[in-house]
Amino acid sequence: MSVDTSEYRYGISTDRHQFNAHGVTMKGGFAEYCAYPAAKVFKIQNLTWVDATLLEPASCACHGLDKIRPRLGSHVLMFGAGPTGLMLAQLLRQNGGCRVTIAAPGGLKMELAKNLDAADYYVELSRANPEEQFAQIKKDNPYGFDVVVEATGSVKILEDAIHYVRRGGKLVVYGVYSDSARVSWPPSKIFGDEITILGSFSETYMFPATIDYLDSGKVKTKGIVNKTFKLEQFGEALESIKNKSAIKAAIVFDDE
Repeated sequence: MSVDTSEYRYGISTDRHQFNAHGVTMKGGFAEYCAYPAAKVFKIQNLTWVDATLLEPASCACHGLDKIRPRLGSHVLMFGAGPTGLMLAQLLRQNGGCRVTIAAPGGLKMELAKNLDAADYYVELSRANPEEQFAQIKKDNPYGFDVVVEATGSVKILEDAIHYVRRGGKLVVYGVYSDSARVSWPPSKIFGDEITILGSFSETYMFPATIDYLDSGKVKTKGIVNKTFKLEQFGEALESIKNKSAIKAAIVFDDE
């Protein structure tokens, strides 16, 4: 990867416009063999290979925590219950977030959130018409939240999320959006309430800390990989992701 080194001076190490990743923009996970620079290989201690497959999304969560830097006693609202969001929710609870609320549709991911004890409160959103639940969140929290995390990738939810942020609070743009996506926020809301808008991208420098968190068991991952397959079942693994029966799927080998 080649980047303009001027960005390193500002603590930004990954230029997303020149970003290359094995298995994404470069040949990787689907190949029979993969070769990686030794400097990018990390040793694990207590993790199973299946749990180790979650190090990348967990690293994104650790980077998110590092960017948010929540104040002690912060009240947090997270939209979405995907794997990396659930790991970020756990980290926030352990690092300043005294009350974390997850708002997401009912189903596999919301049940997983509860099983992981990822939050203090859970709001199950109607897929057809969630307006009633949104209104209840505002009613129960009239002053808003210190930190609001948008982790769904929904432009509409991101646009609305600013109205859940309390004065002096933070809105975290954590989901993944297309380059063509656009949102419209009232500038008077941002400057009048002194709201900070944060972006969190990738897993900058966070692999060593993430390995420690997962190795120690402080971040729970049981159930995130809810389907495993043998190599010859590769097609079934892809289908489980496509039909959303898998939260995360992993290929396992006979010695695991």
